[in-house]
Amino acid sequence: MKASKQKISSHQISRAQALNSKPVKNHSVIEDRLESGEVQLTYPIILRPWIAAVIRYLGKDTDDTRTRKLQLDNLGTSVWDLIDGRRTVKRIIQLFVETHRVLPKEAEVAVTRFLRDLGQRGLIGMQ
Repeated sequence: MKASKQKISSHQISRAQALNSKPVKNHSVIEDRLESGEVQLTYPIILRPWIAAVIRYLGKDTDDTRTRKLQLDNLGTSVWDLIDGRRTVKRIIQLFVETHRVLPKEAEVAVTRFLRDLGQRGLIGMQ
């Protein structure tokens, strides 16, 4: 059986690089603090041209930019509040461990997944 070579994309980064990156909030995101203390984020989404064409075909008004809302739970809000453009992902994880008294590995998995989701939605970027 031959060993296959794994192709690594040029945009992949190492775990150490990921942990040392600094999340930055997208300036287009509107942050509302709810009475519960949780955060609700309102952010723009841009329709793909073919989706906008279908909407127009159906006779609906189409503004190519629309907004979505995302309500964060307590844990998500605590991570969101730690994103300041200066703290690294590693530091955010450490603070999350101290605040919520969870195991470091569990915190790393949860925080990095959450940050990845925020990044995919365009709510944060990484420096």
